[in-house]
Amino acid sequence: MPVMPETAVLTNRELGAIVALVYEKSGITLHDGKRELVAARLQKRLRQLSLSSYKDYLTRLSEDRSGEELTVLLDAIATNHTSFFREPQHFEFLRERLAPALAAAARPAGIEAWCAASSSGEEPVTIAMTLLEAGIEQFRLLASDLSTKVLTIARQGVYKLERVQGIPPALLRKYFQRGLGEQEGLARVVPEVRRRIEYRALNLIAMDRLDRTFDFIFCRNVMIYFDKAVQQRVVSMLERHLAAGGYLFISHSESLNGITHGLQSIAPAVYRRADQ
Repeated sequence: MPVMPETAVLTNRELGAIVALVYEKSGITLHDGKRELVAARLQKRLRQLSLSSYKDYLTRLSEDRSGEELTVLLDAIATNHTSFFREPQHFEFLRERLAPALAAAARPAGIEAWCAASSSGEEPVTIAMTLLEAGIEQFRLLASDLSTKVLTIARQGVYKLERVQGIPPALLRKYFQRGLGEQEGLARVVPEVRRRIEYRALNLIAMDRLDRTFDFIFCRNVMIYFDKAVQQRVVSMLERHLAAGGYLFISHSESLNGITHGLQSIAPAVYRRADQ
């Protein structure tokens, strides 16, 4: 068994191979200056596998036909910063404008929604709470992410108390259960909310079409990691999945400038598909 050095050296060639693989499989662009990020996030994995170099790790990736090691790589590289009620203007729009319009439409099967970069679950939980507070009872919320690691956290619906402190106290009491005993310091999303969210591992750049369209889609703080070509691919895919009159929410730090689409801008970082 090779002896793992304290710190393996990441060569330019190995870095280039990892950057190319990550881009090909996830669309994530690792810009110049990401050497330390890549090295820091993969060092632990090399030690776990008792590998002495990144060259050996690339060989392991190429020989793994199951795709499991690629999933571990993408989990390690993906950035998953999120919080409850992040960019609150969108949830105000959802509660005050969109939810009443959807309720008035009286869809027999209920509202279909998709959180397309759900991370560890804070965003879809916020969407679900917002809909419930707006009086919407019939809805299905698909929540997806590339990272299986964060999806495991999301499905559990358990967060440290400091993670939920930004939630208004009334909503916190209504939609979370405070841990006792061994669960002290934790809060869990109530079953009423958890059962309404379906978590799935989906790769936005590898998708063609799901089995349904959506009344609204949140896809926020993910396209900032894509170049224009990948952004175009993702936006076109999302547009195909919007029902007539459906809404797309992106982050305020993102833009559809330079992207070809048929959506109408109706509020900051909110777009609508035509009714027909």
